[in-house]
Amino acid sequence: MDLNMSSFTSDENALLEPNNDIIATALVVIGFVVFAAILSKTFIAFNDNSHALENYEQAAMIAKDIASYPSLQGSRQELISADTLDILSNPSQDPNAHYMFFHRFSSNLDFYVEVQTDDGNYHWIISNRNNSLNRRDVTAASVPVVIELGSNARCEPGSITVKIMQNGWS
Repeated sequence: MDLNMSSFTSDENALLEPNNDIIATALVVIGFVVFAAILSKTFIAFNDNSHALENYEQAAMIAKDIASYPSLQGSRQELISADTLDILSNPSQDPNAHYMFFHRFSSNLDFYVEVQTDDGNYHWIISNRNNSLNRRDVTAASVPVVIELGSNARCEPGSITVKIMQNGWS
């Protein structure tokens, strides 16, 4: 038995199998690539979601500021004047008021404002002429308001919606 064991350990005729090392290495590399892809997709999804949340918070803040904007007030502080909305939605009527409106809330964001009554009979779009309304990503936030139509006796519930547009490449 001792002879057999010594011949087994001193035998230099071994079988070399390099294919096992290649397969093992390939499996490790494939596993690493799959892990990196999953990690990358997770980071991209998290980044997109946090960016969308940040834009929503900005849009909500601007919508609240617009709802309490003194120049939009009707006969009472809690009312939005339809006459002022008519002026702002048509910039040729008062270009200075339109310019001041957009620069008061954010001169560096590309956004527009939709104001409408809940019944859908009245609708205003306040848009900066510099922006393109057909961008890829739009984040919107709305706040409820009461719109004064002509006199304080005729008021309608409605909403102010701020839509922030993102460039396709950002």
